[in-house]
Amino acid sequence: MKKNANSRGSLIQRLVLAPYSLWAVLFIVVPLFFIAFYAFTDSQMHFTLHNIRNVFTYRINQDETLPYYVMVFGRSLKLAVISTLICLLLGYPFAYRIARATPRTQSILITIIMIPMWMNFLIRTYAWMVILQDKGILNGGLALLGLGPIHVIGTETAVIIGMVYDYLPYMILPIYSVMAKMDNKLLEAARDLGCNGFGVLRRVIWPLSLPGVISGVNMVLIPSVSTFYISQKLGGKMKLIGDEIEEKYTNFDFNGAAAIAFIMMILLLVVMALLQHRANKRSVA
Repeated sequence: MKKNANSRGSLIQRLVLAPYSLWAVLFIVVPLFFIAFYAFTDSQMHFTLHNIRNVFTYRINQDETLPYYVMVFGRSLKLAVISTLICLLLGYPFAYRIARATPRTQSILITIIMIPMWMNFLIRTYAWMVILQDKGILNGGLALLGLGPIHVIGTETAVIIGMVYDYLPYMILPIYSVMAKMDNKLLEAARDLGCNGFGVLRRVIWPLSLPGVISGVNMVLIPSVSTFYISQKLGGKMKLIGDEIEEKYTNFDFNGAAAIAFIMMILLLVVMALLQHRANKRSVA
């Protein structure tokens, strides 16, 4: 009787999970298969390594130190890492503040974080164009203070500002969700054992919040590396790897675009695996 009940429960679970499994296959597995397929084939659907090799060897000018796409990869990763670190430095204390607040204050602060996300991504990026351009709001404010104008639009700084603004909520919310579940008795016990504020942060809060940090880093780093609209509107002529993929697709070079996307996907999977391995080691320790 018990065996029949277990099998019935298992069948119900499979039926409940069936829509998600179908969605995952159609919108995750199948697209990844096509990316890999196009990355290793040519326009005639013949197997080739030329697309992958081209990513690591193509040079616009033969006197360049590094291949072109390697330099673009490096620039994209650099800006993404800087943006992620800034989001972590800004988001971690804010998430802690929300987690320690009263329920009413938590609702208000979370709403403040979510309000910008209610607007279209393109509108938010255009707003930063108005703020950062040479005759925009930023330089207008500096002029009122008697300070000289600064050139921000079309630089890496503008791209980083856009990334931080757009992706900061994705850092705050995962960390907050973990911190909100912390037992205050652990913090009180650490203080009773002689830990000062920094000691409590380093020995208790940080290790317990590390899963949320890892999740937030992944949610900010991945879209930052692959972004293209922010760099197009705020970075001027500067190109990131997402711009190169978008340009190849618009030029119907699906194989070249897939090769770049495939390599980027592998690199991001390696980074995510290393971060998760690091988090697992810290949790075991």
